[in-house]
Amino acid sequence: MNDIVTSDGSPDDHEIESSRAPLMDHLIELRSRLIWMVLAFAAAFILCFAFAEPIYIFLTHPYEMANRMFEASRANGGHGAGPFDLIEVILGLKDVPQAKNSVALITTAPLEFLFTKMKMAGFGAVILSFPIIAFQVYRFVAPGLYKRERMAFLPFLIAAPVLFILGALLVYFIILPMVLWFSLSQQILGAGAVTVQLMPKVSEYLSLVTTLMLAFGLCFQLPIVLTLLGLTGIVSAKMLGQGRRYAILAIVVVAAIVTPPDPISQLMLAIPIVLLYEISIICVRIIEWRRKEPSPVS
Repeated sequence: MNDIVTSDGSPDDHEIESSRAPLMDHLIELRSRLIWMVLAFAAAFILCFAFAEPIYIFLTHPYEMANRMFEASRANGGHGAGPFDLIEVILGLKDVPQAKNSVALITTAPLEFLFTKMKMAGFGAVILSFPIIAFQVYRFVAPGLYKRERMAFLPFLIAAPVLFILGALLVYFIILPMVLWFSLSQQILGAGAVTVQLMPKVSEYLSLVTTLMLAFGLCFQLPIVLTLLGLTGIVSAKMLGQGRRYAILAIVVVAAIVTPPDPISQLMLAIPIVLLYEISIICVRIIEWRRKEPSPVS
């Protein structure tokens, strides 16, 4: 017996029939899955909160790098440290200048840093526990899917966190240093009686980091969304190809909204998303090609 899908009595249909369970069994299964999700999130939250200070120091590394480049620029009379120099430093083509002063972040409320660490622990817990949460969701819905649907769902389950991490890494190593360097360059220092110095709050800095990581991580989910739409027949490769110019325009607009007002960081987001859009077209075309393959005859 092969796995041919027929209109009557296919192996997949028998598999669905055998997996049906009463409502109470489904509710018990749902409760079990939810308990595992909560336990995974709680364990990840406790772990992240226990290492909250080292994690926060790790997140301030882009600020430290931008501060070093800014101080090097001031020491050279405003020359020799700009966006392209940051890229060279990131790529290892140039050494990071040593800063005379350490970066300073402030708190304006007695428990502000405590709540900041809790928010950071929550954000980190979502990231760390996502594989377990996604697996529990998959185990709950898998009995209601055909075998071919389960096999098609697994690649997306793996690709989603990978693409999110790639977007977050782009933010950490490239976008954040540029954003912070641009912010530092707006200061007014040594210009007379008026001084405008950047002293970000710990909570606002964390909000900037998490907002950019979420924005880039979600934007990097574009291939998954478009491929799923292609899998369900909502979009086609021809439709995506014909709408390429409008998609590029929308990508540029989104990049301009979620990034600082400088062309370098906007291109850093727009170019990868355009490439991911082209990859999405290829994925949808492969899906359509596989659908046109003749079905094997028993």
